[in-house]
Amino acid sequence: MPLAMNRDVFITCAVTGSGSTQDRSPHVPRSPKEIADSAIAAAKAGAAVVHCHVRDPETGTPSRDLKLYREVTDRIRDADIDVVLNLTAGMGGDITFGPTDAPFPVNAAGTDMVGAEERVAHIAECLPEICTLDCGTMNFAEADYVMTNTPGMLRAMGQMMTDLGVKPEIEAFDTGHLWFAKELVKEGVLEPNALVQLCMGVPWGAPDDLNTLMAMVNNVPDDWTFSAFGLGRNQMAYVAASVLAGGNVRVGLEDNLWLGKGELATNEQLVTRARGIIESMGARVIGPDEVRTKLGLTKRAPV
Repeated sequence: MPLAMNRDVFITCAVTGSGSTQDRSPHVPRSPKEIADSAIAAAKAGAAVVHCHVRDPETGTPSRDLKLYREVTDRIRDADIDVVLNLTAGMGGDITFGPTDAPFPVNAAGTDMVGAEERVAHIAECLPEICTLDCGTMNFAEADYVMTNTPGMLRAMGQMMTDLGVKPEIEAFDTGHLWFAKELVKEGVLEPNALVQLCMGVPWGAPDDLNTLMAMVNNVPDDWTFSAFGLGRNQMAYVAASVLAGGNVRVGLEDNLWLGKGELATNEQLVTRARGIIESMGARVIGPDEVRTKLGLTKRAPV
């Protein structure tokens, strides 16, 4: 398949994530104010979309607290710059099994399994324009941890998102996730003009080589919009690769802590670097209003 470079590119900044990065860099935001301030700085640097998780302000560990989400989104909405809000809905599907000779009972400290309504509760509360839908179950880095998203759970969550008028961003960690996402569109759970994020190099999903990226790209329907990212040192290489393949761009501290060897990054710096790469390729970085038009988003605020 010949490459069709994207000439009008939007940048998503994944601001903080839910990984154990909070003690590896002082720039990883923890409190709602820190997360919002970092998102606002990223927007001023050129990010049209900010993808947000929340963390316990004291420990930095991931959280599903509705009050934290509401504070983050209120602070961003009250800022002096416009940006498209994208909240995670990936929390609440975590299973950590016991040791290999006794997997049950599961490890309660590492397990967070709740129902579909609770997993989407902060989306209903905050009404972002976009929220993520991780379209599959997979082994995820650690020895006994499984990211769990069953077909039934995904149908239920996807329908709730559609009914709320919030656009799901399909997070695809492998080709099978795209296969199921297309089934959700076919069933009418998701709208036809879907949005997908190709997540490359996340153990143990799709590896971050270019052949696998193009296999993923070639499985994205022509009327969908896609973005892609790679982890760690490959983050900026994937800025160029995604644009060349016809997609959009995601950078941020969720996926990479470094600006260069020995130099810890801020979200603002990562967005600035990505913007420079995109523009040096002859493409244009678009803003939030153009993204809303492109994706059919409606900007709202909760009561």
